[in-house]
Amino acid sequence: MVTLRLSIGNHVDEPELKLPKITSLCIILAMNVLLQISFFIIVSSSNEYAEYLGGSSTFSGLVIGIPTVFGGVALVPMTGFDKGRYAMPLHVGCLAAILGHIAYASAYRLHFLYLILIGRCLNGISFTGFMYTKRYCTDPRIVGIRRRTTLASWLVIGQGLGMTLGPFSGGLLYKIGFSNPIFNGYTSPGWVMACVYVVFWIIIALYFEDVPQVNEVSSQTTSSLSLGIMHAPRPNHDNQGGTLFTRQTVTGLRIPFHHVPATQCGVVFCMCWFAMLCFFILGSWEANLPVFGAATPDLRWSPFAAGNFIALGGITAFPFLLANIFFAGRIQDRKLLALGCGLGLSGLTVFLSLLRTGKINYGSLFMCWWAIALGFNLATTVTLSLLSKQLPPERNRWSSMVIQYSNYTGRVTGAVWGGSGVSVGMLNYVGLEIALVGIGAALFATLWRNLKTKTG
Repeated sequence: MVTLRLSIGNHVDEPELKLPKITSLCIILAMNVLLQISFFIIVSSSNEYAEYLGGSSTFSGLVIGIPTVFGGVALVPMTGFDKGRYAMPLHVGCLAAILGHIAYASAYRLHFLYLILIGRCLNGISFTGFMYTKRYCTDPRIVGIRRRTTLASWLVIGQGLGMTLGPFSGGLLYKIGFSNPIFNGYTSPGWVMACVYVVFWIIIALYFEDVPQVNEVSSQTTSSLSLGIMHAPRPNHDNQGGTLFTRQTVTGLRIPFHHVPATQCGVVFCMCWFAMLCFFILGSWEANLPVFGAATPDLRWSPFAAGNFIALGGITAFPFLLANIFFAGRIQDRKLLALGCGLGLSGLTVFLSLLRTGKINYGSLFMCWWAIALGFNLATTVTLSLLSKQLPPERNRWSSMVIQYSNYTGRVTGAVWGGSGVSVGMLNYVGLEIALVGIGAALFATLWRNLKTKTG
């Protein structure tokens, strides 16, 4: 944050380097961390909680992943009422998170399996905040083009914190035991997070300063535009070779989709694929590790041990994610994406070989998880920031939504796939993930030249 504070002071008059008010930015970044913790805090104990209430491991995976489905559904009305601003989604998100966590915690006393599903569905409404935090950090009204990857790196730091603190806290709270039917190892994550959101909601009400409301003319112009360009044979290129779209590029109101260059459509599809892919693999591993660890004779993990293992991967990856903030301003987005996916693929490949040889132990599994956690978290840094640099400013809202829907798709399908990993066979489980990375690599290689953008 020191870096951001200095940047605001030094570059307040430079449009490409502008940043929002530091207090509001901190609230947005903190919201991202809380949402990540909310998503991950049940991972270590949800399998046993579901089984206690009469469910299965697959149902547990559904409980982990279902919020993203409801988040995707809730985005449609939410974006219709937000007026291009952020305060209303933040307030709705806090309310939904509080209700969702209370419902999840109440299922134990009522012994009602589907109440944990209902609670997670309510949490899903709060997970619309994932899109708003991304949109805020790439909003051309408040964030310069050379600051977007840096702010996206801060979001990934929050992602890493959530991936670390969530499972660790859930595993630690599981140690409370079950002497109390209200606050125990299964319900405590829900009660604790509900209280945290109450405090955070008060902070938002007191200190968050929203962006200026879009004026009527700007709103009418934006609503009449659709993805693409019109009457322009090709986009501008900056002095680094990156593709730039400016307001001057857009000269008409109704821009048919078929006027969009094929390569630009390819870039959008490529970023959506990687946005889905990264969260599919991360979500599947987070859901699978407690199940796989409990079923493996050499491990026999409890929820506490599984939470510690997942958190350890996040802790050891955290310094590298922090360093990425420094390098994000100096390395092109496409190279960061290649580095992250390459590292994650190496973890998957080694794990596949370990499964074939049967040499699974704590150390070998940890090295695979560390490479996957670091690699695919690193890759998520650039999916939205790259698009925001290539598409016109009017398309930031649209690009934020398509990337978030891709994230949602990856999260929910990944969680279900991870919960089913032991049932379908671990070789099949890892093989599918490697195949998906291979498809992404083919897209990446085909569009390499078109993925070049400004750094920062």
